[in-house]
Parts: sequence; C-alpha cells; structure tokens
Amino acid sequence: MSRTHQHTPDHGEGGHHPGPGHHHGDHPEHSDSGQAEILDLDAEVLAGHIASITAWLPLTSEPARIVDLGCGTGAGTFALLEHFPDAHVTAVDTSAGHLRLLREKACARGVEGRVRTVQADLDSPHWPDLGTPDLVWASASMHHMADPGHALTSVRDLLAPGGLFAVVELAGFPRFLPAGAPEGRPGLEERAHAATESFHAEHVPHRGADWGPMLTAAGFTVEAERTVVVRIEGERSPAIGRYAHGSLQRIRGVAAPALDAEDLAALDELLDADSPHGLLHREDLAVRTERTVWAARPA
Repeated sequence: MSRTHQHTPDHGEGGHHPGPGHHHGDHPEHSDSGQAEILDLDAEVLAGHIASITAWLPLTSEPARIVDLGCGTGAGTFALLEHFPDAHVTAVDTSAGHLRLLREKACARGVEGRVRTVQADLDSPHWPDLGTPDLVWASASMHHMADPGHALTSVRDLLAPGGLFAVVELAGFPRFLPAGAPEGRPGLEERAHAATESFHAEHVPHRGADWGPMLTAAGFTVEAERTVVVRIEGERSPAIGRYAHGSLQRIRGVAAPALDAEDLAALDELLDADSPHGLLHREDLAVRTERTVWAARPA
C-alpha cells in the first residue's frame, strides 16, 4: 500500500501494524526484507490483540467480502480470515515483496482460494477495482496516506450498503525496556524516540491523529471507538527480544544524528547480538503500546 505499514521507525501490525509497504522517508537500507521481518514479528507477538479487535467489530452480519488496505505481510488478513471463515479478503499493498510473502503464507495455511492480492499505490487519484466489500480494514496504514481525506472518501464510495470501515491506529512506537534501563544510560529509549520526532512530523504528520472527526468529515458515522492497551511481558513470547532488536535497529538510523556519543554507544550495545547486555539476551523486556480502533459506516 502506498507508503504504509508498518515500519520505518514507527509501528503497526502489518499490519498488524501496526502498525504497520513503503513509508514516506524510507531509507534505502530499510529493505522490504527487513521490514517484512518486523511485520512478521509484530504479527506473532501481538496476535492475541489483533484477534480481539476483529472479534470486537460491531458487525450486523458476517462479512463475505473484506478489503485489507496496507496489508503488509498479512497480519490483519489472516486474523480476519480466521475470525470470518466464510469470507474472502482482497489484500492491498504497494510492496510486491510483501504481497508475495502473503501469498506464500496463504498457500501454507491452505487459504489461497480465499485471498486476492492487489499491488497498488493508494495515494494515486484512481484506485484499482477492489470490489464492493462489506468490511474494509486499515491497520496502521491510514496515517501514512499523503491525502487521508481522499483515502477516506474512496473507502466510503467503495463499501457495500451498510458496510463497515475499521481504522486501527497506534499511539506510537512500542516501548520495550524497563524503567532505569539500560544500565548507566536510563531513559535512552525515550531519548531515541524523541530524536525521531522531527522525522515523523515531516513524513507521517497524521500519526497519532484522532480519526473520529476525519471520518465524520468524510461522510461516515462513527459507531464505536475502543482503545486497546497492550502490555506483553517478555517471558510470554520468545519473539519479543527479536521484535525489540529489529524495531530499535530501525529507530537507530533516524535517531543517531541527534543522540550524543554515550547514548549512541549504549544503543549500539543493546543492538549487539553478541553482547550479554544486548536486547537478544535480556529477560526483562516487555511490549508496551496502545492501539485505538474506530468502527464507522457511511452516513
């Protein structure tokens, strides 16, 4: 999907990504493969939260046709397929690599007949034919749109009568380290995030926005809104260390010029796979973040 998902340095699931294709301001070293790994880890670690959101949606009947905008490598797509066993999903992203991975996963899960992938830039004025869905799902993707108003009205025109639009957005990048860590440089994680603020202000100005008024302005009625508080302790998922490592590795590329030498050295030690103090070896990590869901119908 256009400049979405998932993860130059902000997050969301892929998508599900989540928080969540290519972002404004992607750096060349931020490859599709590196981003795909983060999306997959995001999906693995937050699977329970994604499932709870799909179950919460205020649907009047089970959707038969679903569109996943900014699908990434399929976190939302597969959660929706699992929760709605008779539905078919059209998965849309700008990244051919992510869509290829999604198709491979669909084959491995035996649901390839229920998934159609569409490569498209949704910042373009004319969208491809995505059918007439009963449900449109956009997770951690809307805030990357160059013109969110255009995207919202396009979704409104796309939906079947009585259809539902679910916007899932994240409050910010997940935090992983406990208070007082790392040893000798407490507060490093927050300083690294602060060092990316100008990047985000320029490239993803709608991150953290209240989508309720924008949905209303685009001709929707917001039926429900929910904030999901995420806190997953490291011992509950062995993937959290890899998730933290991959996430902070991507943060580093943007934050480094604004960090002092001591902070940068401490960050590099956290990212050192061989360091006993590195993220891959810590047992005190947790995933802490929030996601907000808006469920809306055309007015």
